[in-house]
Amino acid sequence: MYKISKLKNGIRLIVAPVSGTKATTVLAMFPVGSRYETKKISGASHFVEHLMFKGTERRPTSEHISRELDALGAEFNAFTSKDYTGYYIKIDGDKQEIAYDMLSDMIFHSKFDANEIKKEKGVIVEELRMYEDNPIMAVEQKFDTILFGNHPLGWDIGGSSKSVKGISRQELWNYYRRAYQPKQMILVVAGRVDKNKILAIKRLFGKELNTKISGKRFLDNDFVKYYRPKKKLPLMQRVWTEKRKIDQAHIILGFPGFKHKSADRYSAALLFYILGGGMSSRLFVEVREKRGLAYMIRAGINYFRDCGSVYIKAGLNPARLSEALKIILQELKKIVDQPVTTKELTEAKTNFAGRLALSLEDSSFQANWYADRMLFQGKIETYEETLKKINSVTLKQINNLSKKLFQPEEMRLAVISPLEKNKILKMLN
Repeated sequence: MYKISKLKNGIRLIVAPVSGTKATTVLAMFPVGSRYETKKISGASHFVEHLMFKGTERRPTSEHISRELDALGAEFNAFTSKDYTGYYIKIDGDKQEIAYDMLSDMIFHSKFDANEIKKEKGVIVEELRMYEDNPIMAVEQKFDTILFGNHPLGWDIGGSSKSVKGISRQELWNYYRRAYQPKQMILVVAGRVDKNKILAIKRLFGKELNTKISGKRFLDNDFVKYYRPKKKLPLMQRVWTEKRKIDQAHIILGFPGFKHKSADRYSAALLFYILGGGMSSRLFVEVREKRGLAYMIRAGINYFRDCGSVYIKAGLNPARLSEALKIILQELKKIVDQPVTTKELTEAKTNFAGRLALSLEDSSFQANWYADRMLFQGKIETYEETLKKINSVTLKQINNLSKKLFQPEEMRLAVISPLEKNKILKMLN
């Protein structure tokens, strides 16, 4: 059973023992991401994440950090999203105190060395180019742009080559000081928990102080630019295409979704499993199994603090793109007009329970599970509590949600393919 406590500096600590594992995952998460940036410093959240691995006073270089963890066989990395950033180390439970020491040192004592920043700009620009050259990944960003427009949620998490090259050390340092306050941090220890070694957390993390920042606080309502979707846009403004010399048409078709705290999130989890969450899902069967139109097709959900998106993603034969789009749109219409069946809903619920049970065996999944819920829900939801809410979802709720989400006039489509935009637009009429 997990235990929540708060250190004197405001760090929320969640300890979640997992029986039967020798591994310990330590995860630090902050409510900081690309949606909190301005155009001038676009990519700052991601840049700061990189700098956490570039050396501290005690571990002067990136090699000191990586060699110490590599020597122990640890898994370590970080991730930046639109509204959160996380750092984790998964390590042999006997060595867990090293993970505590390493994370606290990296997060609170990184040097922000000017030479490292100059060098890292080149690294990040190449990372951006890598993602842009990969149509499977590039189309995701283009979908966000066509949905969220010039709101920060529509920008690339990594920024642009221009913003990355132009950002200064002082701007990065100011952003870090504002965002990386101990009182905004969630620290999770999941897996094998040594009660004696975990005492080191208070010594290592509890001594860090919150700094006084003039002006707006990082998560104040007037600091965050909240998103409201534009209604009744013409089709031309809801479709984005790029012509490339590639062999597949990569598409994301989707709609505005809902926020983390939405009452619809449990119904949505089941609806999107039924629609495109597995090999027996409606889209997988109709598009791949019956017609051979795609190798990859799936449906998913993105949640944010105040809004979200729902989407269908596929890699398709350009010569049969019109047929594939027709089938996908037919399936969306069908799930609205011909409601989900009792059998489908029952199978979706048992699938959810089974997948969650398997996932919770892993300490990394547990760490992310607890951090995510504390960050966006403000509380922890247990496996049993989640299943209770999933099992309480009714057919009426599922079918009402389908009608609310899949409104043709709200559809957005992003396509990277060998085809011209006017040809793709004709496929939708």
